[in-house]
Amino acid sequence: MSRIGKLPIQLPLGVSVNISEKNLVVVKGPLGKLSQFVDPIITIKLEDDQIVLERHSEQKTHKAKHGLYRSLLFNMVKGVSEGYKVIQELVGVGYKAVANGQLLELSLGYSHNIIVELPEEIKVETTAERGKSPTIILQSIDKQLIGQVAAKIRSLRKPEPYKGKGIRFAGEIVRRKSGKSASDK
Repeated sequence: MSRIGKLPIQLPLGVSVNISEKNLVVVKGPLGKLSQFVDPIITIKLEDDQIVLERHSEQKTHKAKHGLYRSLLFNMVKGVSEGYKVIQELVGVGYKAVANGQLLELSLGYSHNIIVELPEEIKVETTAERGKSPTIILQSIDKQLIGQVAAKIRSLRKPEPYKGKGIRFAGEIVRRKSGKSASDK
């Protein structure tokens, strides 16, 4: 049995789950509402404030989807109850970030500023303290969407290995390379 798939999902207070006949799961909580279609090979049951997923056979695809859908539903429950937050740092001289509503304007050392339009589900704020790197803070209830947007922002200027300049996640360690070595001749 799948180690992840067999674990029940505990529902926190204030979170409700509605499972339709066509395996559409709708999770509502204090922060919002998310929905996910679940493949019919997985059976979803609601028992004592817990979501339990079961599969019909031991086929490889059924085992894979068992763990997948359990993880997706767990992320939905956590998202509508607590939410997700991603913090990114801009490391480099003159790198700036300014948030105007759903627009994020980035100055990353190119000849022009880059403007990123963010989905409505994501809240963005920026901070710029003297002596520290500017930061971008993304908040959302959808883990998949916030991860995709954060990766897109990071791809605009990935951290390079020589000076470490670029956009990195908070706490990310960038492996540094040494530059050219002087020859012994």
